[in-house]
Amino acid sequence: MAGDSSPSPASASVQVLCAGCRGVLAVGPGVTEFICPKCRMEQRLPPQLMPKSTSTSSPAPKSPAKPSPPPPTQPRRGARPAQGVDPTKIQLPCAGCQAVLNVPHGLARFRCPQCGVDLAVDHAKLQKFLASSHSAAPSGPAPTSVTKTQPPLATSLPELPPGVAQPLQLVAGATIPMVLPAAEPPEEINEVAIDVERDEDEGGTVGETFTDYRPPKLSLGLSHPDPVVETSSLSAVQPPEPTYCLNIMDELDETKALSCLQIETIVYACQRHLHHLPTGHRAGFFIGDGAGVGKGRTIAGLIWENWQQGRHKAVWVSVGSDLKYDARRDLDDVGAKCVQVHPLNKLPYSKLDSKAIGIKNGVIFVTYSSLIASSERGRSRLQQLVQWCGQEFDGLLVFDECHKAKNLIPDAGSQPTRTGKAVLEIQEKLPEARVVYCSATGASEPRNLGYMVRLGLWGEGTSFHNFSQFLGALEKGGVGALELVAMDMKARGMYVCRTLSYKGADFDIVEAPLEERMMNMYKKAAEFWAELRLELLSASELFADGNSNQIWRLYWASHQRFFRHMCMSAKVPAVARLAKEALAENKCVVIGLQSTGEARTEEAVTKYGVEMEDFVSGPRELLLKLVEENYPLPPKPDSFQQGEEKVTEIQRKRHSALDVSFKGRVRKVAKVVDVSDDDTDDYSPSESDHESTESDEEFHMCQICNTEEEKSLLLHCSGCSRHVHPNCLTPPWTGMITDDWACYTCKIVEDEEKEQDVHVADCSKRYDSAVEKRLKILDLIRSLDLPNNPLDDIIDQLGGPNVAEITGRRGMLIRASDGKGVVYQARNAKEVSMEMINMHEKQQFMDGKKLIAIISEAGSAGVSLHADRREKNQRRRVHITLELPWSADRAIQQFGRTHRSNQTSAPQYRLLFTNLGGEKRFASIVAKRLESLGALTQGDRRAGPSLSAFNYDSNYGKKALTMMYRGIMEQDSFPVVPPGCSDDETSIQEFINEAKAALVSVGIIRDAFVCNGKDPGKLSGRIVDSDMHDVARFLNRLLGLPPNIQNRLFDLFTSILDIVLHNARIEGQLDSGIVDIRAKNVEMTESPKTVHTDSLSGASTVLFTFTIDRGVTWELAKAKLEESEKDGAGTSNDGFYESRREWMGRRHFILAFEGSTEGIYKIIRPAIGEALREMPSTELKSKYRKVSSIDKVSKGWQEEYDASSKQCMHGSKCKIGSYCTVGRRLQEVNILGGLILPVWGTIEKALAKQVRLIHRRIRVVRLVTTNDSQRIVGLLIPNSAVESVLTGLQWVQDIDD
Repeated sequence: MAGDSSPSPASASVQVLCAGCRGVLAVGPGVTEFICPKCRMEQRLPPQLMPKSTSTSSPAPKSPAKPSPPPPTQPRRGARPAQGVDPTKIQLPCAGCQAVLNVPHGLARFRCPQCGVDLAVDHAKLQKFLASSHSAAPSGPAPTSVTKTQPPLATSLPELPPGVAQPLQLVAGATIPMVLPAAEPPEEINEVAIDVERDEDEGGTVGETFTDYRPPKLSLGLSHPDPVVETSSLSAVQPPEPTYCLNIMDELDETKALSCLQIETIVYACQRHLHHLPTGHRAGFFIGDGAGVGKGRTIAGLIWENWQQGRHKAVWVSVGSDLKYDARRDLDDVGAKCVQVHPLNKLPYSKLDSKAIGIKNGVIFVTYSSLIASSERGRSRLQQLVQWCGQEFDGLLVFDECHKAKNLIPDAGSQPTRTGKAVLEIQEKLPEARVVYCSATGASEPRNLGYMVRLGLWGEGTSFHNFSQFLGALEKGGVGALELVAMDMKARGMYVCRTLSYKGADFDIVEAPLEERMMNMYKKAAEFWAELRLELLSASELFADGNSNQIWRLYWASHQRFFRHMCMSAKVPAVARLAKEALAENKCVVIGLQSTGEARTEEAVTKYGVEMEDFVSGPRELLLKLVEENYPLPPKPDSFQQGEEKVTEIQRKRHSALDVSFKGRVRKVAKVVDVSDDDTDDYSPSESDHESTESDEEFHMCQICNTEEEKSLLLHCSGCSRHVHPNCLTPPWTGMITDDWACYTCKIVEDEEKEQDVHVADCSKRYDSAVEKRLKILDLIRSLDLPNNPLDDIIDQLGGPNVAEITGRRGMLIRASDGKGVVYQARNAKEVSMEMINMHEKQQFMDGKKLIAIISEAGSAGVSLHADRREKNQRRRVHITLELPWSADRAIQQFGRTHRSNQTSAPQYRLLFTNLGGEKRFASIVAKRLESLGALTQGDRRAGPSLSAFNYDSNYGKKALTMMYRGIMEQDSFPVVPPGCSDDETSIQEFINEAKAALVSVGIIRDAFVCNGKDPGKLSGRIVDSDMHDVARFLNRLLGLPPNIQNRLFDLFTSILDIVLHNARIEGQLDSGIVDIRAKNVEMTESPKTVHTDSLSGASTVLFTFTIDRGVTWELAKAKLEESEKDGAGTSNDGFYESRREWMGRRHFILAFEGSTEGIYKIIRPAIGEALREMPSTELKSKYRKVSSIDKVSKGWQEEYDASSKQCMHGSKCKIGSYCTVGRRLQEVNILGGLILPVWGTIEKALAKQVRLIHRRIRVVRLVTTNDSQRIVGLLIPNSAVESVLTGLQWVQDIDD
């Protein structure tokens, strides 16, 4: 770090270059340590700028010593860090918060972004000041004047170095001049150079994604029956030389059973299996061919080749047991009829090679679900397989549709799946097995590569010690890094990936706007869910017994499922319309969905019977179930306890407990003896006896003192019937005596009884009230107008029996024969079993007896519904996706049902979305997966169907969401005006209030309250930190809002996201994957240099050097304009323009044409040709003016064309110097191609040292030479980094040697 200011910093601010990002920082007086606000690097001033002591070399006067000056003040904790100085703007301190602001030229009024104070500038005074500042002495202060309408809010200003004019403070609401440094004018900044630099940093254009495929190094076998393509990125990479000779080649030449593509795969897989990884395990192979290319037959060919080599055991793992028939068919097709296929799920758990079972060889066909199964005795299928194979097993271990194992390394907080762990375990236990991974969607994102341990991408002998390091590097490198992985695997001979050509297949995203009835239905449903949330909040506060978290989990899960049902139902009219249009055009229709609603239908049949008035409403049944089973109720009072048990308990208390009122004495129990005056035995009662009895009744024994007393003098308890003296009680009884007098003990019991009765009555009342409230909610749900089950609705609208249903459900509702009501019946007819119903329905469709098929994921796995040349129904397929799958893997699999080999026509895909912003949540998930899936498995993110416009759940999306939430919570201003609002504060505040209420209703804003003091009536609350950037939760909850505010919030979110993406492009941070370098002339200037060679595969890393010429000559530019004018396609604004400002004594010239959008212009520059970014007319007219003089344009154009051959647009004072390429017509481009992963770490270290941010990123580029059309794909190495990269690679090579 070097300072660029000479004066001593002890008394003034200094400007220094950051040691990290090289940005200019203004460091305050006395500050020696600071943090760069941009790159966050901690640093201190260099020694030459450190504060010096005040002593001088002259002798000090003899006077009393003065105290030494205090040490320089360190930046206080929490102080505002030094901000970077933007040399294209003017720096001025704010009157309110003292922040130094970068103020653009020409800006008159603005608001401080820190404290919100309104500030203003007087341009007339600014011009006078500029004139005076240039003529003033360097050390003298500038003669300036300030017009103030109110006193400034702060009086102290930061000191500046000598020779720099004192900046005038911005005053709130005042009109004052701006100030520029007086000593030296600021560095002249070329705005055109900035535009060009931004344009270049955004990347190149998007070229043709696919190229036709033929095996590049093999000429065996016939061509594939259908056009097959490979991504142009992968096609730029050559596989290793094939050295393996097939044993079955002569047989294949006769049978023609396999195409050249399939033979190529078998050759490279067998060749790869001859090698071992540094870990000692045998190397594996990955078949990533798309649906319909013929992966099954390729696997059969591999098994047959290994059989001929003497390896007679193989394990074939797949997704479904029915696919064993396909395996048998494929083996027969390649001539392996002698190889037996044994389905493991039909066999007992005992040893497979035992006498009882007797399987000595062949193919064990096992599903992923069987792989993790075990018997009651604890013996697992995995153990059974390992025992059959044996430790020395070197046969094939095939993981077909291996994406089933993808969750071995799950996201944070999740657990690995048992399937993923089982796939890893069997590879560990069979180290010599010849492993083949096979799937069109093998890794939808980098963490799903975790189970592919036999590829050798990480671990011993690689740049990554473990999978975590490998994953971290890929995620840091972005999609460009993922694209490199696919290319790297192909270069090392471990991967092939071809797909059927999508030429002729259409992908259209069709918006299905909500009809008026559906709009009202949706609005009322959203309002009901908001009210239900409040009811549940209230009830859970009163009655929930610790399981409120469970209630809310179920609530939000049901909330999402409910509105997904609503979105599907909203699209039913559009599906019916599109299907009828397709039938009218002599096409047939396939409708894809994920959920059939069978569970809700079966629940309704159980409740209401098999005959009903109308189809079941899935949303209604879901709501009813949620409230019936989860509405919080208080404990139910036990009626039996109120009866006999209660009486028994009271009696027990009365007669067993000691009476505390009896002075603590233990009662004596008198022995009862029959007393007689007569000693004789023949006693009989006489008159005297009766008299004695009567006299005895007038006397009773006191139960406390055991003395006999007259009855009238004793108290008689009406509860326990005991007699006591009043004075024997503690305390003595002195009150009135009534007939219902009770002793103290009985009185306590009576009080308890009364309290319990009151409590029971209260509980009963609360319980009855809660039950009544629940019943009212249930009645309200039943009264809601809600849509029917979409699947039943579609079948009903499209003709019922004319629709082939290929799903997993067992029964269905159909219209009654009289048209009144519906009846539930089994899907299968008498002559067709339930197991075969889907195959029967499929054949009905393929025979043309039914022209509409509805498929779900559960029913359509492995099913072919394409326009097969061998089938009767060869109409073109229109594939409508009513409901997108949750993952890209499943989306690709579903798309593959109608696009396969041997078809007469490619399908038309119609992806349906409503106009609800929240529904894009589901598109967002799939778009994110499709984008990385295309990158990872096909080497190009554009390989999959394009849904990238819906990828909101990204780092940029999280940043945009945080900005939106901060705006709604009034913690910051919106970067854009919210939709439906004008610039005035009132309309924006109204939107904020409405947005807050909406977010409260869906639980994003928590602890909401209405203010009473400073802002009465204002809604406030908080958004927890985890929700601030949770895009998935935002889009989920958004579904539950009324359509109007839902769409406004979503539009605001996407508008902010556009700004975030734009800024990322400008800063060079946007991950754009593979970009094309386009130029009019591209030539290789030097022979490619091999800088690294992989010892295992022999593949090499190569440095290519090219010279490119991007310019447009004056003659060509003039011809383009004349051609446009001749065609009559141009407008009056088309033509040549010159920049309004001069840079380095000259102006820049451009040629502008209005594009397809009115007011948007394509720009052609002399140095770089056609710019990627189109320019709005407002920007064009503000920066440029039209030139009519051809001579003037001709001269200026040619001068710029010539000058740009050797000089960048920044001029001779460019900070990067000769390495800068911004606006240079002739450039040297270095591309590192071939094998990249083994030298990844070396490249990263070299790029990290670069000055420009864009040069520090891993950038994957594609380039085609103009003289011989050679395509090169690899890492773009900046000229300034070539030397350090080569040095690092030489070190790597030495280590390998």
